[in-house]
This record gives sequence, C-alpha cells and structure tokens, in this order.
Amino acid sequence: MSAGLQAWADAFAQRSGELPGAQVPWLADTRRRALDRFMSEGWPTTKIEAWRHTSLSPLAAAVFADGGAQPVAEQVAALKAGEPGHWLVFVDGAFDAGLSDIGALPDGATVLPLSQAWSRHADAIQAAYGQAGQGHSTSALNLALASDGAWISLARGVAVEQAIHVVCAAASPQAAHFLRHVVQAAAGAQATIVEHYIGVAQASNFRHAATRLTLDQDARITHLKLQQESALAWHLGDIDAVQARGSYFASHSVSLGARLARHDIATHFADERCETLFNGLYYVDQRRHVDHHTLIGHEKPRCVSHENYRGILADTAHGVFSGRILVAPGADGTDAIQRNDSLLLSRLAKSDSRPELEIYADDVKCAHGATVGQIDADSLFYLRTRGLDEAHARDILTYAFAAASVARIEVPVLRQRVERAIRSLLPGGMALEAA
Repeated sequence: MSAGLQAWADAFAQRSGELPGAQVPWLADTRRRALDRFMSEGWPTTKIEAWRHTSLSPLAAAVFADGGAQPVAEQVAALKAGEPGHWLVFVDGAFDAGLSDIGALPDGATVLPLSQAWSRHADAIQAAYGQAGQGHSTSALNLALASDGAWISLARGVAVEQAIHVVCAAASPQAAHFLRHVVQAAAGAQATIVEHYIGVAQASNFRHAATRLTLDQDARITHLKLQQESALAWHLGDIDAVQARGSYFASHSVSLGARLARHDIATHFADERCETLFNGLYYVDQRRHVDHHTLIGHEKPRCVSHENYRGILADTAHGVFSGRILVAPGADGTDAIQRNDSLLLSRLAKSDSRPELEIYADDVKCAHGATVGQIDADSLFYLRTRGLDEAHARDILTYAFAAASVARIEVPVLRQRVERAIRSLLPGGMALEAA
C-alpha cells in the first residue's frame, strides 16, 4: 500500500467514530465499504478512459492537514449582501450556525445540515445517500469521509420561492474536506438551490463535494454550482440526479477557480416526459485545469435534454469536456441536443472535447457538436473601427462568448451573480460593467 493511500486509511480510522451519523448502523457499514473500495482501487489514473485527460497524480502525492484557519465571515457576508434566501454555511466541512440564516420556510420544506438531520431523518436520507459502488473511486472516498452537508426535503407540492444557498467555505489553507448534499423533491415540489464554493486566498486545500438529487413526478429543481476557490486549490465534485415522470432538472455548473477542478454531472430519466438542461461555463488561466464529465441517461420514451457547455481558456490552461448522451432501447421520441464550445485566448491554451451520442432506439431527434477557436478577427476589427482599443475589444468579445451560457440561467438574481463573477476575471471587467 502506498503512503498516500495509507494516509486516507489513517484519516478514516481517526475520524469515522466522530463523524455525524456514526451511530447509524447502515451508515457506518456504508462508510466502511466505501473506504475499502477506495483502498482497493486507489486514485483514478489516466489509463482509465474517463480520466485520460486529467491526471490526479499531484493530488495523490499532496499532503493535507487541518489548522491555520483564517476568517471567512467577510466572504460569506459579501455573498449574502442584498440577496434574500435561505442560507446554510459550512466552514471546513462543518456546519456554522452563526454564519447561517435558514429563515422561515413553507410548511413541508425541511432544510438542515446533515449533522442535525441524522437523528430525525436517517431512514429518509438512506434512500438517496448513495452506495459504495457508485461513481469513481473518488466518490467512494467522499462517501467514507463526508463530514456534513445539506439535507433538503420538499414535501408534495411545496414551492420554495427564494433560493436555498449552500455555502461551503474553506478556511484552513491546507486541509482536505468532504461534503455530501442530499435533495429530495416530492411530486410537484419546486426550488432553486445554489452551491457556493469559496476559500481563503492562496489556499492549497482539497475539497470533494457530492450532491445527490431525487425528483419525483412533476418536480422542478434548478441547481447552480458556483466554484470560486483559490487558484491553488483542488476541487472534485459529483452531481447525480434521478428524475421521475414529468420532472424538470436544470443544472448550471460555473467553474472559475482551483488549480484542478473535475465535475462529474449525471441525470437519469426513470420515467417518460422528463426534461433536463445541462448548462456549463468555465474559465481557466495560468496552468490551471478544468474537466467536465457529463451523462444524460435517456432510459424512457419522450424525454428532452439540452446540454451546452462553454469554456474560456487563457495562458497555458487546459479545458476538458466529455459529454455522453445514452438513449436506451425503447426510449423512442427522445429529443437531445449537446454542444461544447471553447474559446482559446492564447496559442498555448488547450481544449479536449468529446461530445458523444450512444443511441439504441428509433424515432429520435439527436444532435451534437463542438467548436474550438480564437477570437474572431473580423469582429475584433469591427470593434476597433468603433474606437475601442484592442484590449477592451477583446474583453467585450470574450464576455459576449460567456454571455450565451449566462443567459440560460433563468433566475435573474443568480444570472447577475454569475455575470459579476465573469466580469471580475477579465482585465477590463469594470469597464464592461460600467458600459
């Protein structure tokens, strides 16, 4: 056994008895089996097709330790400023009641940290919490070591008008933390859920976050993940949804931070007439790396999926997109569109794109495509003739490229938040905002 793997076995031995829910029999057993799987398989390597373009070797060799926590209250306050909603805040993997503000919820809506939910809702959580054999070996490590997370349960017909915000802040600059969020929406329930990932400047921490969602008949969930961690951090994340008849799931993934970020996002249609929107936007510069792996399982007839991911890559950054749409036998009437577009801001930036359709049914309407290119010279020339200098013209065209993804976010306040985040990354962002 390598020293790197032994460190995680030691961490489990030290933490498992103290993790929330440790006294729940099925959970203790699931955590043990998850750790055994990770220890057996180890970290994914580039020999595995799904990880061919993303090496975790530097992460596997890194050493993480708690301590040295820095204040994050101002960062959390800046997120909450002027934006109503229900706020759960986790700092270094633990619920922070002082920074949270869940507020009043409609009858039938439950929003709690898992650390408080185990004592009252263990049986309900079990149905959606996940199994040791699901996902990659990294997912198993999350299942073994997840310390806390959000528990969101919506009863039949419940609509939560204001967004539910789950803020995950890293205060310790060299620590590793694992979070697991569980969302259950009963028939006809509706909500918007926002996950924010932030951290202290120059932190080289490691975060793995898993979100599992169950949508019953006609439920509607909009989910936005906004990842804005330090450019030295590591971030791995899983989002996995199961949709019942007539449900709608919108997943918006906005990845703007971390030296390496990997997002695995999947939904499975368990009945007819489901609909999903996968929308992604990522910006990477310097030597940073971001990877999106998606799966949309059209397992039943007459379901619709629209998938669009856009990446902006500068300097020597590397962006990876691998999207798979699987149309199972009998899933007639499927309507699926998938697209990935990448904008390279330098000659050394790199994009690997693999949109994929796998179709085993008749009477389907499916399309996919990908583009990789630089800023259009004609468009740049046009803006220059209107009196703009080259730098400002490039920023406008770069922002216009990103705006196509931002526009798909239906909730205005969330759309404006992402707009501000993108502008802050561009050299002339303040001028764009003023315009």
